[in-house]
Formats: sequence, structure tokens, C-alpha cells
Amino acid sequence: MRRRARAASAIALTLALAGPLAPVAAQAMPAAQARTAGGSQSVSTARVLTIPGTVNARDTGGYRTYDGKTTRWGVLYRSESLSKIPPEGVTALGNLHLGSAIDLRTPTEVQADGTDRLPTGVASVPQPVDDTSLFAFIGQVVRSKDPVYQQAMLGDGKAEERMRTLYRGFVTNSGNRAALGAAIRTVANSTKPVLFHCSAGKDRTGALADTILRAVGVPATTSESDYLLSNQLRAASDQALRDQVKAAGYMQNPDLLIPLQEVRSDYLDAFRDQAVHDYGSFGAFLTDGLGLDVSTLTRLRGRLVG
Repeated sequence: MRRRARAASAIALTLALAGPLAPVAAQAMPAAQARTAGGSQSVSTARVLTIPGTVNARDTGGYRTYDGKTTRWGVLYRSESLSKIPPEGVTALGNLHLGSAIDLRTPTEVQADGTDRLPTGVASVPQPVDDTSLFAFIGQVVRSKDPVYQQAMLGDGKAEERMRTLYRGFVTNSGNRAALGAAIRTVANSTKPVLFHCSAGKDRTGALADTILRAVGVPATTSESDYLLSNQLRAASDQALRDQVKAAGYMQNPDLLIPLQEVRSDYLDAFRDQAVHDYGSFGAFLTDGLGLDVSTLTRLRGRLVG
């Protein structure tokens, strides 16, 4: 029994690195209150949704565009995995009146973590974006219980470089570009609210959110602030995970995991810079890289900006 319990703990710890483990409740206003706040960008947590079982679910509304308009509330949401939310979380999702939920996780992640728990009538739209085997890599390193190996794999900037490689791959991998482009078309063509997510709701989700917000005219600095909000929202659950990893004897120095748990401006820069390097400009990345035509981009802005 004890051996089985240890094995189950190892699996749980591995999965938690890609998504929340027993998430700590975020201190945030409910979505209804957020929309009465007038979309203030100075109160970032006002956009956080109260979805039991999540810490990083939020509305992309309320961001000012270059031409003085604002992204609409209640149209596009982002979150972490929905595979472990309790029944009351499913009920809360139902209150968003979603038409679809775009799942950016790979089949390996879905198999290990489970399919989304969605309200009846919400379509699950799989658009897997390659995680460069990060999910498996983290599990391998943590389960080794070898501090020397863990330092060699994650220390001295290696974890950070692996994350930058992940972000560059969102651009250089043709399958990733196809998935991101298809996800954006789903948003543009939907007549109901859409939610998109990966595992932790920070990297693939963050890159897609950045692309969409910038595509509809939100300044890059504002979009970056939305991206970095994941650190604030995930801080407590990420710390709890590191504490569990150490207490269970998997890592002597769980802080080696911090670069993998956090989002950072230089990770986002790796994504943005790769797009410009490969396609010449952000606009060309949208059209030539992601395969989005002008009519799709026009519909996207019409859906999200009012």
C-alpha cells in the first residue's frame, strides 16, 4: 500500500508542474463584479474569474486599444486546465454561456491529466500545441530525486533556456502555427463566448492571448501585462507545489523549478522576436505564419473590440 501511495504521489507531483495541484483559491472579484469595474487596467485582479478548481481563469475584456476602444468583457476567456474542476466549477463555467473551449494541451497531457469537465452543450475543441516534451522532462527530473542531476538539468540558466526554446517553437513548429491559427479562427467565427487553455494557463495560453490581443489593437506593453499576471495569480499554488516536492523527498532545492513555473518577459520576447525574425513583422506572422486572412482578422476585431 505504501509503495502504491508513493507512486500516486509521484504522478500527482509531476502533473502539478504542468497544472495546479490542489489550487489555492485566488483572491479575486467574481466576473460579474469585474464587468462593473469599467474595465480598469489598474486593478488587474478584477478580471479574475471565480471558477472553483482554478487560480488562473480570467476575462480578456477591458483592455484599451490603440484607437481608444476597449476589448469586450464576457467574450473571450483564458484559463488553466479544466480537467480537475469540481462540480461547482462546472456550474460556474456554465454561467459564462460558452460555445466552445479550446484545449491547447497535447494528447499525452490529456491522457495523463484527463479531459476537460465542461457544461453540457459546450464544444471541446482540441488544438494541441507542442510543449517540446516539457511535461515528460519535468517528470523525469523530479522523479530522479538526484540533486546533482536536477542541478545539471535545471540550474545555471538551463531551465530558462528550455523555456525560451519552448516559446520559439510556437513559431518555428508548423503544427503549432496551424493550431494557433485554427484557435484564432474559432474565436473569430464564434457567435458565443470562447475559452482557451493549456495546462497551467500561462505559456501556450499566454502566447495565444498575446497574439490575439495584439492582433485586435491592444498595445504590446498592455498585452505583456496580461501575460505576466499569471505570476501573481499562480504564486501561492506554485509555492505550495514546491513545498510538497521538498516534503515528499523529490527535490532538495525545489526553487530550481521556479523558472519553469513562472512566466517572464524574456520568454514572451523569444516568441515575439522569433515571429518577426521568421516573417518580418507581427502582421506578416498573422497572415503568412498563422494563415489568417484579412476577413478573419476583421471578424476577430469585430468580436472582441467595441
